[in-house]
Amino acid sequence: MLESVEALLAEHAELEASLADPAVIGDPDRLREVNRRYAELTPVVTAQRELELAVGDLEAARELATEDAAFAAEVPALEESVAAGEDRLRRLLIPRDPDDDRDVILEIKAGEGGEESALFAGDLLRMYLRHAEKRGWSTRLLDATESDLGGYKDVRVAIGAKGAAEPGTAPWARLKYEGGVHRVQRVPVTESQGRIHTSAAGVWVMPDVGDVVEVEIDPNDLKIDVYRSSGPGGQSVNTTDSAVRITHLPTGVVVSCQNEKSQLQNKESAMRVLRARLHQMAMDEAAAEAKEARASQVRTVDRSERIRTYNFPENRISDHRTGFKANRLDAVLDGDLDAVVDSAVQADEEARLAALAGDGE
Repeated sequence: MLESVEALLAEHAELEASLADPAVIGDPDRLREVNRRYAELTPVVTAQRELELAVGDLEAARELATEDAAFAAEVPALEESVAAGEDRLRRLLIPRDPDDDRDVILEIKAGEGGEESALFAGDLLRMYLRHAEKRGWSTRLLDATESDLGGYKDVRVAIGAKGAAEPGTAPWARLKYEGGVHRVQRVPVTESQGRIHTSAAGVWVMPDVGDVVEVEIDPNDLKIDVYRSSGPGGQSVNTTDSAVRITHLPTGVVVSCQNEKSQLQNKESAMRVLRARLHQMAMDEAAAEAKEARASQVRTVDRSERIRTYNFPENRISDHRTGFKANRLDAVLDGDLDAVVDSAVQADEEARLAALAGDGE
């Protein structure tokens, strides 16, 4: 660990010098990259310095303990401080997800449960929009197919940070754990006997890669269809062929967008989603080849493959991956997701630490 820390400290010092270099200051792209990496390494430098101070205090207390009992009494607390500092530094040295600084494209699809599932998909959408608002993120509805009762058969939204996000706080770093099947238990509005029903909705989360060069799409690989937008129940909401459906022939991925007013805008939104999906597929393939445990996202909306349950009668939310439970479902659905996400972040860190420990044996 010491060698890796020393290398990062040296890199941080070089970046700090670069921030005063006129050549870097005059190059916006280079300056942005230097600032990003500098901000990424600063917590490591701070943790290392705090650890060095704690170690120095402990060594001094041990040395003076033979002469003064007061210093001996301080040793246990200082040992705990050093252990906590080492743990914090170790966590900061966990290899980062290269997409952690990105925004996301989030999709929600109704699954089992018919109209009730579509209504729940609408509840999930509101939850994520409210959460984004609380964290100061921007949101943009890309495409949606509403159900007859006001829910969503499927809906797609872009969520982005405003300005440069601190490490670990960007939308992808926080929301990538939301992918999977979300199960709800409640009395549906369509239930006349007051019986509790179970239904499910699927959530897919992808890094928003924008126009990055690593996602290259050959125009010859695309089949583009245009059609008229439609709303709930199939009624026409647009008298022109502005909706766009794009099929990526090599992979069979199909993306459609109809929420924008013009065909060009819908095409741009569809291409944005297509790039995100292809990027996600490439990441999944790379992770499989490397046999690395990546947060899996369920590909079928089946009630048996769930990551989380929302129990309305008991006002309880349960995450089945991390063991998190809380009787504050109403607050979570109003966007207070931080405690739930933090449990997933911590579980991911523990798994990565265990993997690093295994590699070091």
